[in-house]
Amino acid sequence: MTQQIPSTEPELSGVRNFRDVGGLPTVDGRRVRHGVLFRSGHLAHATDEDAAFLTSLGLHTIFDFRNASDQKLEGPDVELPGVRNVNLPLSDPADGSEFWKMVRDGETDQLRGILGEGKGAHRMITSYRTIVTERTAEHSQVLHSLAEDSVPALMHCAAGKDRAGLSIAVTLLAVGVEREAIVADYLESNAKHRRYKVRRSGSSASAYSPEVMELLSPLFDARAEYLTAAFETVEETWGGVDAYLERGLGITPETRELLRERLLD
Repeated sequence: MTQQIPSTEPELSGVRNFRDVGGLPTVDGRRVRHGVLFRSGHLAHATDEDAAFLTSLGLHTIFDFRNASDQKLEGPDVELPGVRNVNLPLSDPADGSEFWKMVRDGETDQLRGILGEGKGAHRMITSYRTIVTERTAEHSQVLHSLAEDSVPALMHCAAGKDRAGLSIAVTLLAVGVEREAIVADYLESNAKHRRYKVRRSGSSASAYSPEVMELLSPLFDARAEYLTAAFETVEETWGGVDAYLERGLGITPETRELLRERLLD
């Protein structure tokens, strides 16, 4: 098993799932540098103290992968002085608005219909595969930006689990981080203090019943099978990581070397 460095992350009040990706090992014995690549959930509810901490990181760029529906639901990120904000939606502008309304408002039998019998997990796997094949321009932009000047960088979506998780995974693949370490970092989103808070409209016990929470769990879990499906899609579509980066994302060997210089010790 890959040895993980003990966490020294702060407990932020209004930002969930924040962490420094530093310390992860590469296949050639190097490690991701601390203080250059961060990930989190959205920053819309950041407190003044949270914002002060984030400002102290000296961030150059924040990549926000939320779409219009997410931003309408949660609000815009807090503004941090001197930080460039780049919004790159990794799903369609209104994707899932009706679906997420069902998640918030739907009765148990409705949730059974859209999520039961493995449908929830299947939806997540399909989403991961689709992002890999259809959002190559966005992932290319992120990697080129990081290679040019955009570090330290923070990547986030809504929960900091799926779209940010995939973008972090693509970045780590590009600099040669061990696959096992990428998966282990991704699964850290399951920690209780990091998980996205499920919000349901009803306040009755039935709104959060064990069955409802079980039906919703595939949407809010970080599951290795999701990230594995993304890796498999890279192999199936391009034949491997090197071809994916070069042909799919337009990342030359020279750009990969710049990324390694910026992100690795």
